[in-house]
Amino acid sequence: MIQIIDGNEVAGRIRSELETCLDTLERNGVVPGLATVLMSDDGASETYVSMKRRACDELGIESFHYDVDPGAPADVLLERLDELNSDSAINGVLVQLPLPDHVEEQRVLERLDPLKDVDGFHPENVGRLVTGTPRFKPCTPHGVQRLLAAADVDTEGKDVVVVGRSNIVGKPMANLLLQRSKLGNATVTVCHSRTNDLAEKTRGADVVVAAAGVPELIDGSMLTDGTTVIDVGVNRVEADTEKGYELVGDVEFESAKSRADAITPVPGGVGPLTITMLLYNTVKAASLQENVPVSLPE
Repeated sequence: MIQIIDGNEVAGRIRSELETCLDTLERNGVVPGLATVLMSDDGASETYVSMKRRACDELGIESFHYDVDPGAPADVLLERLDELNSDSAINGVLVQLPLPDHVEEQRVLERLDPLKDVDGFHPENVGRLVTGTPRFKPCTPHGVQRLLAAADVDTEGKDVVVVGRSNIVGKPMANLLLQRSKLGNATVTVCHSRTNDLAEKTRGADVVVAAAGVPELIDGSMLTDGTTVIDVGVNRVEADTEKGYELVGDVEFESAKSRADAITPVPGGVGPLTITMLLYNTVKAASLQENVPVSLPE
């Protein structure tokens, strides 16, 4: 029988364990603080920020929020980051992406204090990840690892195909799965828009991680019986609903679940883990900055 991997249930377990870490920090006079920075009028970005702040409030992490006029010069955003870098009440800083076209994303990421970069996108943190000594694992790839572990999927020696090569998901996902660790040791193939015969690659996989941002790119015909499918995609497509759209993943769920042993739904799969691992990184950042050891869930 197919296993539908419940992201909400897995995220709930991890948050319960983080509460123990927060108790330890509180006994030592530390309350972690996360700052979100939004330089956009995009409704989806505003929703994501609201969800992250609500999650902080529910767990007991102090949240701070800063809006920056999307039409302002890049220096306005950079100056705000300088202020947050030097604010001892703030342990983690998250700049909601994407940024306006006139703001260079890499310049912004490099301006963050690497010890407060809870997204794990600063070049120093990327380098640590690639060399096998990560400080902060990027939230979505780390969440995928936790989902695989929760589903008792052992990646050691397995063939994993990651579809997508973004800096946010695809590349760090591949690096994490390659690591010499209990959540890694896989043989990883990264596919993308220039890959010839994507179906041939996915049919040869024990695990497929779909993160291309293309609605229902992968269907059951592209999978082999017994595959584990992790669908990172969240895409709005027109639908005859009250909102006028529905959310679908990068995987065509109904046909894929007829071939897979385990699969994540959209929504309710990877999404809850992305936010939970952001909370995880914020707790870790507070622990490192305040030199208060905590037992983070493994």
